[in-house]
This record gives sequence, C-alpha cells and structure tokens, in this order.
Amino acid sequence: MPLHMTKIAFSAESPADLRAWLESHEDVGEARLTTRYLPKRQEEMVGGSLYWIYEHALIGRSPILGFEQRKDGRWHIRLAPALIPVVTQPKRAHQGWRYLAEKDAPRDLGEGETAGDAMPPALARELAKLGLV
Repeated sequence: MPLHMTKIAFSAESPADLRAWLESHEDVGEARLTTRYLPKRQEEMVGGSLYWIYEHALIGRSPILGFEQRKDGRWHIRLAPALIPVVTQPKRAHQGWRYLAEKDAPRDLGEGETAGDAMPPALARELAKLGLV
C-alpha cells in the first residue's frame, strides 16, 4: 500500500486553476514542486499520490512519480501532470506537506460523478468547523 502526502494548493485561485497548471506540464511528462527536505519515507510514496488541499478540503490528487535532488540541495516532488478528482474531504490547512495513509485517503470520484455530487469544499469546511464531519 503506497503512502500519500497532502499539500495546500498554494496560489491556485480555483481547482480549475490548479488543473490548468498541472496540465500545462503534459508536454514534459511531469509537474514539479520544490521542497526543502526529502521525505524520510519517500520510497513508500512512489506510486502514491499528492492530495491537494483547497479551501480546507481535499479536492483531488496527482500521482507521485518520484523525487529528484536539485543542484541547490532542495528536492523536486515529481508529479503526473493531472488532477484526479476525489470525494471532497475536510482537511485543515498546514505548512509544507504531511503524510496521508491509504486508509485515510478519499476515494476517486466515479465516472459521471462530480465533486458537487459529493460535497462542495466550502460546505465541507463549514461542516467541519461545526464538528459535523
């Protein structure tokens, strides 16, 4: 079972904006994020996914292709250039990235199912604040 990670979709103005950024890297076959430190459990994460947090909810995932060190000592998180929608799940914001176990990861949306069918991120956030989800 692969290990996953979560990260805020920093600077994305919407899920569509995040999707556009990821898909803009299709020609090179991967999108890259930079992190200061290599995750200690990186070997478990290859084959897992980076789950994106937008407006305090997990909204989608991008498969992790691997990790690569840069010349300046930082690391690239290599991602498939795709945003796979998942059932919206409340998730508190955090700095950097965090591990996410397979059992805690939301399922992918089914064919023909939309994120709105599950729960809009704003509603999920409000319900989480009330302690209802």
